Amino acid sequence: MKSTTGEKIFYSINYLVMFLIGMSCVLPLVHIWALSLSDKHALASGTISFWPVNLDFSGYNTLFTETPILKAFRNSLIITIVGTALNMLFTVLAAYPLSKRYFIGRKLYSFAIIFTMLFGAGMIPTYLLLKSLGLLNTYGAIWFPGLVSVWNLMVLRSFFEGIPEELEEASRIDGCSEWRLIIQIVLPLSVPVLAALSLFYGVSHWNAFMNVLIYINDSSKHNLSVLVQQMIQSQSLMQEMTNVQPDMAASLTPEGLKAAGVMVLTLPMLLVYPFLQKYFVKGVMIGAVKG
Repeated sequence: MKSTTGEKIFYSINYLVMFLIGMSCVLPLVHIWALSLSDKHALASGTISFWPVNLDFSGYNTLFTETPILKAFRNSLIITIVGTALNMLFTVLAAYPLSKRYFIGRKLYSFAIIFTMLFGAGMIPTYLLLKSLGLLNTYGAIWFPGLVSVWNLMVLRSFFEGIPEELEEASRIDGCSEWRLIIQIVLPLSVPVLAALSLFYGVSHWNAFMNVLIYINDSSKHNLSVLVQQMIQSQSLMQEMTNVQPDMAASLTPEGLKAAGVMVLTLPMLLVYPFLQKYFVKGVMIGAVKG
């Protein structure tokens, strides 16, 4: 069907607006990338826009050799991988029974879970609880308070409710147990929504900052977000880093080191997203529409 003139104008405006929104997200990142690869004189002159001037890798060299960024990167991986696995495990275990009409107390449990979206204990009670459980200065303090996201739970429950009951009944007739039904039937059918929720959980753990800062006192357990924030905020720390090697300090500025740290923090999620992007919109839309 041929589009009318009004529809063409409407679509053109939509494309323009989406393009501008996309550029507002991409261009700052491109600018940081250009800063991280430019030399000291270009940074001092302020002439860098979206392309490196006088290509220089001193920022990355110093970042990886004179700072604990590799340890922080490892800590971020541990927090993200283990945390996302725990999140998905308990989200599935909670969403599956709540999606079944024959589950006794389904409405009561659903109300209790949704109630937590409206009211929370707050920072101080949460801190005291974690302290009494002996979880302070451990990654358990990062994982357990947000073990299940209520919003993600509702999306997954809606998806499970959309799976035909006839498929489950046929599986049970063939002698399929409940656990085997979940693992071999339900989860393979739920790959799109599981991938989307895993991305949500993974990005949240990778960018974890405030919880790490509050509950983790040992600096050797800090993740990339905290390390990069300390690099940006602490001028004395930056001065110490740039003065470690006098010969390298001649071609290095704190701005270049900061930009390199931001790129190292951002790049892993940018690399992971394209592999999950094909499931992203599909998974969220299926979970939303079938609710």
